[in-house]
Amino acid sequence: MLPMGDRAILVEVAGLDEVLALHARLVAGVPPGVIDIVPAARTVLITVDPAVMSLSRARAWVTDATAAAPTADAPAAAEVVVDIRYDGPDLEETAELFGMSASELAGRHAAAAWTVAFTGFAPGFGYLVSDAWPFDVPRLDTPRTRVPAGAVGVAGVFSGAYPRETPGGWRLLGTTDAPLFDPAGENPALLVPGMRVRFRPVAGDKRTLAGDERTLAGDERTLVGGERTLVGGERTLAGGERTLAGGERTLAGGEYTLAGAAGAAGAGAAAIRVEEPGLLATVQDLGRPGSAALGISGSGAMDRRALGAANRLVGNPGDAAAIEITLGGFRAVALADLWFAVTGGRGPLRLAGRDIDPYVAHRWPAGAELEVGWIERGARALLALRGGVDGPVVRGSRATDILSGLGPARLTAGRVLSVGADPTTPVPPAPDAPWGAPDGEDLEIDLAPGPRADWFADDARATLFEATWTVSGAADRVGIRLDGPSLARARSGELPSEGMVPGALQVPPSGRPTILGPDAPVTGGYPVIAVVADASRDALAQARPGSRIRFRHSRPTE
Repeated sequence: MLPMGDRAILVEVAGLDEVLALHARLVAGVPPGVIDIVPAARTVLITVDPAVMSLSRARAWVTDATAAAPTADAPAAAEVVVDIRYDGPDLEETAELFGMSASELAGRHAAAAWTVAFTGFAPGFGYLVSDAWPFDVPRLDTPRTRVPAGAVGVAGVFSGAYPRETPGGWRLLGTTDAPLFDPAGENPALLVPGMRVRFRPVAGDKRTLAGDERTLAGDERTLVGGERTLVGGERTLAGGERTLAGGERTLAGGEYTLAGAAGAAGAGAAAIRVEEPGLLATVQDLGRPGSAALGISGSGAMDRRALGAANRLVGNPGDAAAIEITLGGFRAVALADLWFAVTGGRGPLRLAGRDIDPYVAHRWPAGAELEVGWIERGARALLALRGGVDGPVVRGSRATDILSGLGPARLTAGRVLSVGADPTTPVPPAPDAPWGAPDGEDLEIDLAPGPRADWFADDARATLFEATWTVSGAADRVGIRLDGPSLARARSGELPSEGMVPGALQVPPSGRPTILGPDAPVTGGYPVIAVVADASRDALAQARPGSRIRFRHSRPTE
């Protein structure tokens, strides 16, 4: 059991069979305080809420699970049949690599009984393995910049299907119309760890795209046991628990949304209209933890402390959705009288042309314009509206996930936002604490141990804490790349994909570390030398290109 920061452990086992067995035992009885259980190629990541479960108790739970005898009457894994057209652009070339015809390779792929080993890369992307698939397929020398949704590919020992259009380096054998990921569904991912999968060859093109609606006409797909059926474009869960039909779900601009959500006010009262979003403005709350096993990142506000302060100032619950403004340049007009507060990064702040203070609740009259100018100290400001920003809830959160496209799209000029019901808590009469501007220029960040420190030379581990690092221009919600000395490895080779957490310091072969952000993929293949302590993540959120960072060892939490 390896450390993964101060809120997670990484359990390493011999291989995929052991991963699947351990994962099955763990999910059979999850105690309170366990947030995520993420299987990968040779590891299982367990993330906890330390207020409920300590890491030592988590380790004891894993030890008990590994020692327990397998349950004799454990239910058989669910199976799904995925219709596939073997029309992929790489089918013939891949077949030639192994000295066979395209039809023979397609037959081998369809005849194999596959199992979802783990998910990652993108929400709903399952890594499938099979004992009947003996091939180790090399990835493309040059990855494609666009792989269409529904493409079915192979790479290494894995097969997988792309739930949405993304870049990718897998060799594409075919296409499917199966709804691989539906963020509005009770069970959003079609393929989940442990599930059995069979590919069923079909002929012809059964996919139709009309406008922004995706329909499957004349095609039926059923999970074993009738758990989910898709007929004539209508999706139903067993027992009629949920039906999506008639365009209630749309795919627009490559992002997952609900019909009418883009540019609409939502269910609550219209509150503001965005005039200028600045560099980047998104809706954020405390995110959607607990779905990493489905490939869904936690997302949420980068500076959680600033989010809580802004909400507290206007009388909102601490987890209410607000607007995260990166580096400023944001302007909006109120469509109704409301209360607001701005916290986090500091810069000019004006209401109806007059300077106002941050960290104070202000009345925003209808028709007045609010300007959050370019941030001078820090990197991100949080704008909270009394009642909270309203909108569709995806997996328990209204947060925008930049990488996966979950949640509302990033804000653009003309976008109208609504607020929820007025909270019962009154607006505080005055700020509840003095607040200084975030440093943003010179930061000291605490690091907790990472699982792969032994992959690095002794002097590299020392350099990590001795050097002054600079935030590069490649810094966003997905990750922050650091400029500084190269961290030399003591071990060569590739690390099998394993679970990741926000704050993980991944080090690619170049030796330049990248700190993963809240929108980063849930699995990755670069070794993690250390992890930003949870208490330092809010300070790190205010780092901007050019900021200087020095790392120090975090104090043990137990």
